[in-house]
Amino acid sequence: MLPESLTLEVVTPERRVIRSSAVEVQLPGLDGYLGILPGHAPLLATMGDGELSYREGSTTHYAVVLGGYTEVLAERVIVLAEAAERAEEINADSVRAAKQAAEKILSTPNTPEEQAGPARLAVARAELRLKVAARSSSSVGHSS
Repeated sequence: MLPESLTLEVVTPERRVIRSSAVEVQLPGLDGYLGILPGHAPLLATMGDGELSYREGSTTHYAVVLGGYTEVLAERVIVLAEAAERAEEINADSVRAAKQAAEKILSTPNTPEEQAGPARLAVARAELRLKVAARSSSSVGHSS
């Protein structure tokens, strides 16, 4: 008999971000999103940068995951992420400021690639964080 839910744990080197009982998990793999339901076949996968969502009953929660690995078992999903934060933790005002700083670097003529590459990554990650922050009406610094 298949389990009705699974335990989702998202951890970073700094802290445990999520520990929840979920009936469905969507997470960013390197080649696209993975949908995980209770009873899923065992799987190890490399994570990409993206939005992680999970459903507890009828409520869907969102988080940002930046890189790492996941282990999927029939009753458990463990995400070991380089960085992660729940939507409600994202301070949209500070993310917008960081994005503007990175865009300023990119708009400077003749920016060396060793500065432009990290700035492009910072812009992409900021856009992802803002998208996820918008999913939470209780985001710190989020304006509707």
